[in-house]
Amino acid sequence: MSNPDELLRIEGVRKAFPGVVALDGVDFDLRGGEVHVLLGENGAGKSTLIKMLSGAHRPDGGRIFVRGREVRINGAQDAERLGIATIYQEFNLVPDLTVAENIFLGRQPRRFGLIDRRRMEADAEVLLRRVGLHVSPRARIRELGIARLQMVEIAKALSLDARVLIMDEPTAVLTSEEVDKLFRIVRQLRADGVGVVFITHHLEEIAALGDRVTVLRDGRSIDQVPASTPEAELVQLMVGRSIDQQYPRERPGTGDPLLSVRGLTRDGVFHDVDFDVRAGEVVGLAGLVGAGRTEVARAVFGADPYDRGTVEVLGERLAGHDVTAAMDAGIGLVPEDRKGQGLVLDASVQENLGLVTLRSASRSGLVDLKGQRAAAARIAEQLGVRMAGLGQHVRTLSGGNQQKVVIGKWLLADTRVLILDEPTRGIDVGAKVEIYQLINELTASGHAVLMISSDLPEVLGMSDRVLVMSQGRIAGELPAHVATQDAVMALAVGTPPTTTTTTTKTATAEPAANEEESPRGH
Repeated sequence: MSNPDELLRIEGVRKAFPGVVALDGVDFDLRGGEVHVLLGENGAGKSTLIKMLSGAHRPDGGRIFVRGREVRINGAQDAERLGIATIYQEFNLVPDLTVAENIFLGRQPRRFGLIDRRRMEADAEVLLRRVGLHVSPRARIRELGIARLQMVEIAKALSLDARVLIMDEPTAVLTSEEVDKLFRIVRQLRADGVGVVFITHHLEEIAALGDRVTVLRDGRSIDQVPASTPEAELVQLMVGRSIDQQYPRERPGTGDPLLSVRGLTRDGVFHDVDFDVRAGEVVGLAGLVGAGRTEVARAVFGADPYDRGTVEVLGERLAGHDVTAAMDAGIGLVPEDRKGQGLVLDASVQENLGLVTLRSASRSGLVDLKGQRAAAARIAEQLGVRMAGLGQHVRTLSGGNQQKVVIGKWLLADTRVLILDEPTRGIDVGAKVEIYQLINELTASGHAVLMISSDLPEVLGMSDRVLVMSQGRIAGELPAHVATQDAVMALAVGTPPTTTTTTTKTATAEPAANEEESPRGH
């Protein structure tokens, strides 16, 4: 007999794709007025499960019940009719339409056969107030930031009168303040009787928001535990082993500067940026969102122009705005947007791994395909890429495995200086530790890493030195032994801490442009 509070129940659901069993007998249930966390490594089956509930995939076996009645979800309209709404990591919004038009897209109220814009905007206003978003219903979606887009998606779900709300990594790109606001809204939805399926890789969020946790591993539901379960136990359930050190930084000692940046300036974006990265060293680049970290990295790599300053590798000055010159000198960049900038999604694993070395592997215009395949196989095995084979499309890999492919192409090129921009965003704890071990292997072999991250514990745990940017400038430098979250934040908002071991530039001792935006202090 089903629980009267039960909104959703899944029994023994199975789903297979060519060469991969994505779900293998998964059980899950959701009650009204609870937040049920779905936890697992990348590739554990979470995405397949929620796509099944949203109508994007059909199960090969098993049963789905909504309010005690067995149902078949054959498409998005079925899910909508059953009161199930899903908010994906990649928002399903139309940039050139207004907020109101996006909320009621395909369901616009009509009067005399025409869209009743006044009623649509009034109804949108009510929904926006409910989620605490103070923005005009007439505003264009393209004018809004990530946090506001998240709220529009929630308002859209509420417009469907959804009783089951699935949220896939909703905090991945939000600042700490934005996360707090989102949590307040989720708690209110819970109080209103909505059942929330919450997917996150940030373990500290589970106890703060969740009621129960279902852990998936290798397509199976391993266990269901209270949200108060210690993080170490959750990790062991996820990965099937204990992880003794979350940030296993090995410091082999540093050598001569591999990368030297002097006076780098792009007017209006970043100014007078100086730093070195030495052989065997990880240098962290921290700061508020919009401080200029990514812009500096792209300029060093030659992807974007700069107005003044120099970039040198092993004492040799590089031409500005020349990616080929940077790559030839041994600089690699793993971009923040791995899907949009780091990968060719419809190409295979082998083709993506060979992108950087394609030119050097060609003779008389012909590519050494056999050599490329052997090299790709070697690096994929070294990185532990989980795949059906080298011919598998990168689009179908989990986020953690996609990131390994992005890093792998630079390892194949024997990159001297690897710039990592948000290297573990959206990646589970097991895959994170594997990437940290790769960083250790790189520095142990005499390479250098410049790591940009908004995850402060990650920066502090993996960096030998931390450079903090504020307002487009280097506000200060913190050696690992004195770097703390408070010290980083003080520099980031323009109030340098009083310590003799911190180097600061007084030109940056001014208020931050937007103190609401802060690095995630997980």
